[in-house]
Amino acid sequence: MKTTVDIPQSLLDEAKKLAANHRTTVKALIEEGLRRVIGEHQRSGVFRLRKATFKGEGLQPGMKGVSWENLRERAYEGRGG
Repeated sequence: MKTTVDIPQSLLDEAKKLAANHRTTVKALIEEGLRRVIGEHQRSGVFRLRKATFKGEGLQPGMKGVSWENLRERAYEGRGG
């Protein structure tokens, strides 16, 4: 598909030199650049949970095997109603 892109002459000149040095075309450079940018944006959308560990020996005595609901109640105990 053909389209028109308005870029500074200095950038086009650099692209032409780079294309000549690498025996390729400006069109190929533009396609490569767009693919890279699109790929980076697609990868950056992936959520990664950061590592958040704490020193200690796990749960307090008597809390092992307790349900998540009971753990949550204990965590928020005395913090409003």
